[in-house]
Amino acid sequence: MSLHEGRTYVVTGADGGIGAAAARTLAARGARVIRCGRGPEVDVRADLADDPGRDELVQEVARRARGGVDGLVLVAGPISASERTVHEDYFGTLAVLAGLRVLLRRKRSPRVVVVTSASSLTAGDGDVISACLRGNEELAGAAAEVAVASGRGGELSRSAAIALNRWVRQSATAEEWAGTGVVVNVVAPGLVETDAAREVMLADQDQLNVLRTALPQPLGLPGPIQAVADAIAWMVSEENSFMAGQIVFVDGGADAALRKDHPYAEGAHYGPLAMGRMMYWSLRAKARPWLELRKGRLGG
Repeated sequence: MSLHEGRTYVVTGADGGIGAAAARTLAARGARVIRCGRGPEVDVRADLADDPGRDELVQEVARRARGGVDGLVLVAGPISASERTVHEDYFGTLAVLAGLRVLLRRKRSPRVVVVTSASSLTAGDGDVISACLRGNEELAGAAAEVAVASGRGGELSRSAAIALNRWVRQSATAEEWAGTGVVVNVVAPGLVETDAAREVMLADQDQLNVLRTALPQPLGLPGPIQAVADAIAWMVSEENSFMAGQIVFVDGGADAALRKDHPYAEGAHYGPLAMGRMMYWSLRAKARPWLELRKGRLGG
C-alpha cells in the first residue's frame, strides 16, 4: 500500500511549478488531492492576497473534505517584486493554515508542509519581516510598498520566505500544533527547473552568473523539480511522525555551501527558569537512591 493511499491533501499554488509537481506526485501515489490556485486547471480557484479569496478557499475545501484533511502543502507564489507577494505568500499562507486547522484535527496523522525558498538564506527587508511576524498585514504591506518605491522590490519574495521560516520555527512546537499532533515543517527549495525560473532567471546568462554566486548549488543549477516534490511527498506522509519545526533545504547544497557549520557553532542557550528546573530534577535524581535507602532503614 502506498504511503498516500486513503489520504486527502490540499495543495496551494498547484497551478504551476513546485505546487503542480507536488500535486501530481501525490495523486500518482494514491492520494486524493484538492488542487488550489488562480489558474484554470485547479479544483479550487482562489486569490490568497486578500481575505475574500482566503475565506473562499477555506470554505470550498471544507465543502469538499467534510471528513477532514490529512495534509496541507502550502506553496508560496512565484518570485515577484510586487507588494502583493507579502499579502499572498505570508498572510495568505497563514490564513489558509489557520482556517483549515479544524479539518486537520479530524484526522489521525495530520501533516503540514510550508514550501518557501532557499533564497531565505540571504537577507531580506527587516521592516517587512518584522511586521509579518507581528501579524500586522497593513504595516507589512506599507513596508513592502516602501521597498518597491525604493527599488528593493526584489527582496520581497525572500522576505516573505524568511518570515514564514521564522514563524514555523516559533510556532510548530506550540500546543495548538505539535501539542495536538499536527506536524508542521518547511521545505525550502533551491532554484529548480520551472517555467517561471526559465522565464525570469535562467534566460539571461549574466543573471545566471549572479545566481551561481548568490545561491551556489554544487549538485547543479537549476536542480530537478521532482527532487523537491519527492521531499514534500515524504514530509506530508504519515511516516513523517517525529519531526517538527524543521526547515529542510532541498537546494543542491546551497545551505551548506553558504553557511557551512555556522548554525551549529554554538549549543542551545537556556534561560534561568529552564536552568533552575534542570538543576532541581537533576538533584532529585541524584538524591533518590539515598532517600530510598534511608526510607528502607527507617521502615526496618
